[in-house]
Amino acid sequence: MLRTNRRKRRGFSLLELVIVVVIIGIIAAIAIPRMSRGTAGASDSAVSGDLAVLRNAIDLFAAEHGGAFPTLAKIENQLTQFTDDSITSDPVTSKDTDHIYGPYLREVPPLPVGANKGDTAFTGTAPGATAAANCGWYYNEDTGEVRANCADSETDESGTAYNDY
Repeated sequence: MLRTNRRKRRGFSLLELVIVVVIIGIIAAIAIPRMSRGTAGASDSAVSGDLAVLRNAIDLFAAEHGGAFPTLAKIENQLTQFTDDSITSDPVTSKDTDHIYGPYLREVPPLPVGANKGDTAFTGTAPGATAAANCGWYYNEDTGEVRANCADSETDESGTAYNDY
């Protein structure tokens, strides 16, 4: 009986390695663009979500204060502290027998996009060609309108200006 000594095959051939690398490359070519689009879309969703939270808090404040919206000068404190039925008195940090309303937010969310990214302050100057510096949100105390304080040139993936959300 003829015996042939065959060495046990250890490792992969060059052809097998090339096939695996090509398959990984194809998967990466499909997955990486989808993942990078997701981060930009997340910022757009964050702006929409933060605006919804702010608008709901302002609407609830108005409902509990006889239709009066928070004042521009005190909006942050009026939304994050306890208030009484008057919008002219100062909010307080702890609830008492007079200050029974609120708080409507734990904190004002920072603007997630644009040149004023990270800012939580409010401005009464409407955004347009340029946005007010160091203010994350535009607020109109007469109408209760709140928008992102971004310049018209700061847009989402679809070309919509953030200040039009």
